[in-house]
Amino acid sequence: MGGHRAKRAGAGIALLLVVGLSGCLRAVRRVAAQVSTPDVVVSGDPGRVPAGVREALADAVRRGAKGVTAIVMRDGKELFRLDVGKIDPEARYPVASASKWMTAALVMTVVDEGRLSLDEPIANHLPEFQGEKGRTTLRHLLAQTSGQGSLKGRVDIRQDPRLTLAESAAEVARLPLEHPPGAVFAYGGPGFQVAGALVEKVTGRRWADLFRERIAGPLGMERTSWEHPPGRVPSGQTSNPLLQGGVTTTAGDYMRFLSMLAQGGVHDGRRVLSAQAVRTLETVQTLGLPKDYLPPGIPAEADPQYALGNWCETWSADGQGVLVSSPGALGTYPWIDRKRGVCGIFFTKHRLPKVRDDFLKARAAILRAIDG
Repeated sequence: MGGHRAKRAGAGIALLLVVGLSGCLRAVRRVAAQVSTPDVVVSGDPGRVPAGVREALADAVRRGAKGVTAIVMRDGKELFRLDVGKIDPEARYPVASASKWMTAALVMTVVDEGRLSLDEPIANHLPEFQGEKGRTTLRHLLAQTSGQGSLKGRVDIRQDPRLTLAESAAEVARLPLEHPPGAVFAYGGPGFQVAGALVEKVTGRRWADLFRERIAGPLGMERTSWEHPPGRVPSGQTSNPLLQGGVTTTAGDYMRFLSMLAQGGVHDGRRVLSAQAVRTLETVQTLGLPKDYLPPGIPAEADPQYALGNWCETWSADGQGVLVSSPGALGTYPWIDRKRGVCGIFFTKHRLPKVRDDFLKARAAILRAIDG
């Protein structure tokens, strides 16, 4: 009797195991199907989306990105938009180093006014920078050749958000130079905080207020703010925004900024930056300089050069950027192709090195389609 009960119990357990395993397999298949065929929403004419773009962005989702938005524009008009995977069309993410382009653009509005010069010593306005440090220029700061260090030191990222930008720059001034100004490119140093302090000094305005007045307001970037650290201390609660990586924004907001640059500084018929300022932003500054540090996500084998707040992936014989970009470590990848007259963004919140190749494949497919 006991043996029969044991056999029946064993059979019951086996049946439960089979049913449970079957359920697990069905769940795995459902997950695999979701990963292999992520949702794709196309704004506008689906026929405008080049072959290969959907597939490349779906690959990025399969590699772990929850969702990706891609937008491509020409002459201020949207060619197409894709939302792939689980991403809200109004998703608001920190964009890390894609912030640098916006920092440099705001600085250039002050250069346009003649209140700052790219090539005067910063000691003229910030006397705490003495000796060799004082000979640093605004151009050095924005080209990341100031000698103030690189992202390896993470000086500005560790600063107290309750400081002012002036106090932030004073902290940087107390640090020893790692290299003579203009001698070495070192990505991610705290020089952008110093550039921000210069802007506040000569204008008498807070960075966030000036950005809202000169960039965000005219472009309708209603969901863009500066933070320090990103995602933790909101705009308006810090006087020390992280200028090399503190922007939180949406794909649509960033594209308004990018389209303005692509159109030579004009948005909806209103000039935001001078055409010369835009050209200067995209002029190579680092040819022939040793590179102390390159960020992950930038293919070193391509020998990219840095301009002011953005990368020149390719450039003309006179050093003018042709394909320019400002990718951020958290997955945002904005770019402008001057040869073809288009600009675009890949927007997600995922480590860029994991999805960079998928974004580059998608961009290559877009540019091939335009050439065709």
